[in-house]
Amino acid sequence: MRMIVLGILLLCFWLALSGHYTAFLIGCGIAVSSFAVLASKRMKIDDDEAVPIAVIAGIPRYYSWLFWEIAKSAWNVARIIVHPKLPISPCMTVVDASQKSATGIATYANSITLTPGTVTAGVKGKRLTVYALTQEGALNVEAGLMDQRVRRFEGRT
Repeated sequence: MRMIVLGILLLCFWLALSGHYTAFLIGCGIAVSSFAVLASKRMKIDDDEAVPIAVIAGIPRYYSWLFWEIAKSAWNVARIIVHPKLPISPCMTVVDASQKSATGIATYANSITLTPGTVTAGVKGKRLTVYALTQEGALNVEAGLMDQRVRRFEGRT
């Protein structure tokens, strides 16, 4: 099943990038996608992390939530920047990731970094060192809402 999904995704990506839908280009896309699927099978890299079928269904939900969090944080950072007294309280904090895979931990760390006002400064095992522009931002990361969302996105509740 993973190989079929991978082949379909690769073909869709090929078609999206080509922008032309002639029989020849569709045929080339099918051939190249099939070759890539067979090559990944032969190299034995066709595991759950390579083709995360369980995650695909949650992509729209998680990304829409993440986009909203990015927008809220960007608004807060913009307010801080234009405030005459520049009310920042930079701090570092360490949080534990509850994700079970390296991909889940990377998704969590990158989600923190994508949110304005916070940056994942380091990852050691399941411990993330996070820089926050404000104390409130650090407390939000420590509260664990994003950790729960990424865990749900990863397929664990």
